[in-house]
Amino acid sequence: MRMLARLDSKPLRLRPATPDDLDALLAIETEAFASDLISRRSLRRFITTSTAAALVAEQDGLTIGYALVLFRTISAMGRLYSIAVAPRSRGCGIGTALIAAAEATALARGCDWMRLEVRPENTGAIARYLKAGYRQFGRRA
Repeated sequence: MRMLARLDSKPLRLRPATPDDLDALLAIETEAFASDLISRRSLRRFITTSTAAALVAEQDGLTIGYALVLFRTISAMGRLYSIAVAPRSRGCGIGTALIAAAEATALARGCDWMRLEVRPENTGAIARYLKAGYRQFGRRA
């Protein structure tokens, strides 16, 4: 565990998720998204499987965000499947820190690339990904 950023003079801690984090991650999922929510069952599986990495952002003992990266054993590409920050903690660099941690995790797993999907109306996320160096290479209906 290492401190990656300081927000409001309180350290931000990023760490792997455990099954004990499930309720807090589901609460953030519900606060952050109006649709396409990850189910409790799926999130539990993602936390415990070797083909995913779930990362938790904590500040002052509270879970304030997460990132979920999926891996395939035959691919050098990681997939940023989901990233969410609690609404009360947005605008403080937590999303940026989670993206960096997700990328570091993918690199450590032997990935050379990271892919993600984002809805076109999610302009805030698109701006964040472009600022982080991602580029659009396709569109889905």
